[in-house]
Amino acid sequence: MASIGRVLGRLLDTILGRGRGESEEVAAMLAKQSLEAFTDNLAQAAPTPGGGSAAALAGALSAALVQMVCDLTIGRRQYEAHDAALKEIRRKAEALRRDLLALVDRDAQAYDAVVAALRLPKGTEEEKRVRSEALSRANIFATETPMATADACAALLTLAVEVARKGNVNAASDAGTGALLAYGGLRSAIMNIRINLKGIKDEDRVRKIRDRVRLLEVDAEKHREETLVAVLSRTNGR
Repeated sequence: MASIGRVLGRLLDTILGRGRGESEEVAAMLAKQSLEAFTDNLAQAAPTPGGGSAAALAGALSAALVQMVCDLTIGRRQYEAHDAALKEIRRKAEALRRDLLALVDRDAQAYDAVVAALRLPKGTEEEKRVRSEALSRANIFATETPMATADACAALLTLAVEVARKGNVNAASDAGTGALLAYGGLRSAIMNIRINLKGIKDEDRVRKIRDRVRLLEVDAEKHREETLVAVLSRTNGR
């Protein structure tokens, strides 16, 4: 899980022809902003940052809540039977949070890569070939980036179920909030995946992606409901 950002970063460097140092500098832009600055940027009449970055941020917030519930539970006598499980959940949630924060920036960069490819010259046959290859790589990146967000959010939904069942009952609503944020991030990412599929010419690849996201949707519905049922059960419907 911790390698998602690095893998996507290498693909982006290939598309834009950048060095590693420059990639890391750009990747820090959005994730390092204050909440006020980020939401100001999100509100601007510009395509990036957009829904994809917001989806990744929703996932990162979900991961943070899962971590929080774990920390409010681990070491407490009444929950000691779940210490080992919750420590592992916390470790996974922290890794996912870092990946999703990186994806806040990666999503904006993926869109920018498509725009950059579209702006390449196409006056000669060689220029057309170079532009077509760059656009193909950019469209794949623009699909794989929200896919990484969807996968991370799907993983968080499975963790949220467990913390809702085993975590500190006083933080049960936080586990539920984490599940809903992960669910929202996943569904938002999938919308972006489907929009970007039209730029991929490989029909077999497109079919496999469509099948994959449908399975993610089905599992997400199940885990969201399981989490909410656990929250209601442990709080007696309050």
